[in-house]
Amino acid sequence: MGPIGLPELGVVLLIVLIVFGPKRLPQMGRSLGSGMREFKDGITGKAGSDDSDDEPQPEITAAQAGEETPPVSPPAKDAQGSS
Repeated sequence: MGPIGLPELGVVLLIVLIVFGPKRLPQMGRSLGSGMREFKDGITGKAGSDDSDDEPQPEITAAQAGEETPPVSPPAKDAQGSS
């Protein structure tokens, strides 16, 4: 017995198509892919979700970038001096 050849692979794919139907195969492929991705991330120790590529990255503020922000002056009092 050798490895699975092209005719055997074709028979297996035909049986899967007959059993599950053409409408269900894309959904099964997506769930299988996401399960494999979660397994790989669990093995490699990556934290977070696998959908992080879809999330927009937060903008970097001047303080996070290491730039100095100008000092804020206190509000000016009005001419009458009432607070």
